[in-house]
Amino acid sequence: MQNSAFKTLTLIAKKNFKKLFLTFSLVLAENGLFLIYPVLAGIAINAIVAGDTLLALSYSCMVLVGWGLGSIRRRVDTQVFTRIYAGLAVSVIMNEKRAAKDESAVIARANLSREFVDFFEQHFPVFFTSVVSIFGSAIMLLFIEFYVGLAVFALLAVFGVLLPKYIAKNDRLYLKLNNQLEREAGRISAGDEHTLNRHYDVLSKLRIRISNREAMSFFIIGASAAAIFSLAIFLLSSNHANAGHIYSVLTYLWTFAISLDDAPRLVEEFSKLKDIGKRVNVELEGDFAKI
Repeated sequence: MQNSAFKTLTLIAKKNFKKLFLTFSLVLAENGLFLIYPVLAGIAINAIVAGDTLLALSYSCMVLVGWGLGSIRRRVDTQVFTRIYAGLAVSVIMNEKRAAKDESAVIARANLSREFVDFFEQHFPVFFTSVVSIFGSAIMLLFIEFYVGLAVFALLAVFGVLLPKYIAKNDRLYLKLNNQLEREAGRISAGDEHTLNRHYDVLSKLRIRISNREAMSFFIIGASAAAIFSLAIFLLSSNHANAGHIYSVLTYLWTFAISLDDAPRLVEEFSKLKDIGKRVNVELEGDFAKI
């Protein structure tokens, strides 16, 4: 039975709950620390200006703890996710063989199954970090510079309205792209030059279209961020804010803008994963549960 992407991800999460809980707890700790970083940095700047060295040095301790958590998470990630993929690949291959799929399709789908593990290892932490950073920064801005925070939430509302149409277009592009990738091994085996030229030409065009959409999204987000920065600078100048406050506001805005910039790429990854979920037969039974 073919699984949806959500069902497959849920199955993987249930079978590896303890390991995933450990890795994502570290991600949560990292994000919590870096979310309060701009406020602590603002305090440190004002302490430096006031000559309070001891208070300012507390900022260095925060940096050390943050990078220490990041180092531990990266070490744990590799050990957890390589083992999960080893079990998942075997499960996919055996299921596809039982379904009497040809060898090239089995190989292609085993490779595609790696995307589910990549989701947990790479994309989910980025998604989690982006969500925490986007909404965390917006909420913090409401407290420290209300009208800037309000403008940030207004921008999020506009992007939220446009998101479904953007996702639908991405879904169609990844359906076409994965159709081509699934047939790749068979076309290489056939060895016909005309067929190969046509195959890779279609792949190139699809990838260019996806890249062009990402580039346009990047520009739109950048233009929107520039408008909000302009508003913030105008308000901070009018209110004659101190150095620490200015730094905190601008840093939260940078955090918001950089995290929002990850959104188009994450939407693409989810579109890719949804299509793969319709193709790859993952029934996590037997030895996989022991991985």
